[in-house]
Amino acid sequence: MDIVEDLNPRQREAVDFGLGAGRGAPPPGPLLVVAGAGSGKTKTLSCRVARLLLDGVDPGRILLLTFSRRAAAEMIRRAEGMVAATRRAGAGGGAVEWAGTFHAIGARLLRLWAPVIGLEPGFSILDRGDAEDLLDLVRSDLGMAKGRARFPKKGTCLGIYSNAVNSQRPLDQVLESHFPWCAEWEGELKRLFRGFVELKQRQSVLDYDDLLLWWARMMEEASIAAQVGDQFDHVLVDEYQDTNALQASILVRMKPDGAGMMAVGDDAQSIYAFRAATVRNILDFPAMFGQPAHVVTLEQNYRSTQGILDACNAVIRHAKERHSKDLFTLRAGGGKPLLATVGDEAAQVDYVIGRILGNLEEGIALRQHAVLFRASHHSAQLELELTRRHIPYRKFGGLKFLEAAHVKDLVSVLRFAENPRDQAAGLRVLKLVPGIGPSTARKALAAVDAAGGLNALVAFAPPPNARESWADLAAMLVELAAAREWPGQVALVRRWYDPVLELVYDDVTARRSDIEQLERLSTAHGSRQRFLTDLALDPPDATGAEAGTPFLEEDWLTLSTIHSAKGQEWRSVFILNLVDGCIPSDLATGSQPEIEEERRLLYVAMTRARDQLTLIHPLRFHVRGQAQFGDRHVFAPRSRFLPPGDLKFFELTGGAPRGPRQDAVVPAVERVDLGARMRDMWG
Repeated sequence: MDIVEDLNPRQREAVDFGLGAGRGAPPPGPLLVVAGAGSGKTKTLSCRVARLLLDGVDPGRILLLTFSRRAAAEMIRRAEGMVAATRRAGAGGGAVEWAGTFHAIGARLLRLWAPVIGLEPGFSILDRGDAEDLLDLVRSDLGMAKGRARFPKKGTCLGIYSNAVNSQRPLDQVLESHFPWCAEWEGELKRLFRGFVELKQRQSVLDYDDLLLWWARMMEEASIAAQVGDQFDHVLVDEYQDTNALQASILVRMKPDGAGMMAVGDDAQSIYAFRAATVRNILDFPAMFGQPAHVVTLEQNYRSTQGILDACNAVIRHAKERHSKDLFTLRAGGGKPLLATVGDEAAQVDYVIGRILGNLEEGIALRQHAVLFRASHHSAQLELELTRRHIPYRKFGGLKFLEAAHVKDLVSVLRFAENPRDQAAGLRVLKLVPGIGPSTARKALAAVDAAGGLNALVAFAPPPNARESWADLAAMLVELAAAREWPGQVALVRRWYDPVLELVYDDVTARRSDIEQLERLSTAHGSRQRFLTDLALDPPDATGAEAGTPFLEEDWLTLSTIHSAKGQEWRSVFILNLVDGCIPSDLATGSQPEIEEERRLLYVAMTRARDQLTLIHPLRFHVRGQAQFGDRHVFAPRSRFLPPGDLKFFELTGGAPRGPRQDAVVPAVERVDLGARMRDMWG
């Protein structure tokens, strides 16, 4: 088997670049693969890993960085499958040991280097909710929440902190560009963040952003950076357009000359600036290292029809700065995408549902359709009408697994046993005991901190009404902390927690299923620390109440924001509200970079379609609650991203604004008091 035999010429160039010189040859210079939407990016990257393994590169010296653990696992599975098929049985080989997300690899390296850089190897990882609570504790201790109603809330404060950390920009610039209403608190925010950092260090906890920040700071030490860089011959980075300033700095310090560095991504799909990702990373990659990067552009698309691709190319061609490419396909057939002009939002809903029902008659299943929108609330009218017509749908979003209170309870018990200095976890656990409030819990945590272990809880004297329950908790925690074998620890916590679950929460059956799922997940991990780390960095998507098929029907329509749709594809895609103010959002037109990202958002949405693409332009919107004018309709201009010269790439279909719906005329009949009948049903 030749792993490149079914690749196109550009894919083959990317897979073979700099290789073939034989075992022991030095790694090639930096390589940037600009992979257009639907161009076989994952296949190309997987084949590159397989080629490295077949060339004799030590699997332990390959580092694969992705933005989800599942993506890394899928690429490694494909690569090792290709290697196995090529070598046949008995040819040796090995597993790629370093593959995962930036944050997961960062956590692994930090635990390895912890004694050298002043970290406790057993540090806990806070999820966002716990990080907010810890920050709020500092905020309260500094007196910033008293009598100052306008001071930012904990979620906003953490958002400011996270943006400043990941973008590596001064606080004043972050406030000016993203949080201007908080600019007056710059001095207080600096004090707050310093206190936040100090408290995390005292408790030996890191939040999600710290995993990158500590890694980046560690790489600023030349001797450490050299050793970490020497550990890997090849570093491959997926979705490079989604990296932030911290991640780019880590890569440059790891491989200053770019040897063995490969990045794959698409500048046209860089849409996560709100997470501090920057398109500059992929635009500037060719000149980032000590030698210029070789650039390979993948333009052959395996997803969409040529008509759809022509429209997508037209939209992105207006970008102010980009890696030039024009997507094409060898697929036959397919017409132009539709640009439908409708009267108003209600007509938009009717149009979308009518088209979908028509497609159902032609054999296109509901799950092959998606309706995409810029903001979650843009689908409100559509959701109401789908519900009224009994059309099942699933909207992407919802409560994440680790955000569910009962899941956080059990995970906090494990975290507290792993790291007794983790006061966020400890406070949550101790307050589960009936009769224990925040004040008593803090005194108990102080005793634990002074004694240096959980045995202090056995001697601690709780209020009289809490003694029995406290003794049960203390005994369980001491046993858990001393346990050396990982299997069975979650079951131990479950036995203690089950009566608490019944006492504190409703919907116990659904919540128990989540705890059972957590126990099943734990069996795939070798230790408590490994389990907690993986759970924090890559949690399940939803709680048991939401997981799986959301309806008894086997088919459902997908509704999704454009951000959530990235990486997905459907046969038929509808994009709502192609008007200025929605795409681009009126909240994202303050600067040219913001407008350019909005253009890329539309491009990402359009490139999700395989066979049918429909963009919808409502001519007017109903605006409610205007103090001066009352309810009124406003004209909605077509999105600036579809200028007149590009309309030739669309099939245009139109409609005029419709008038208000007329109530049916009720004929004159004798009045009937139905309310009395309803009351009489119950005697």
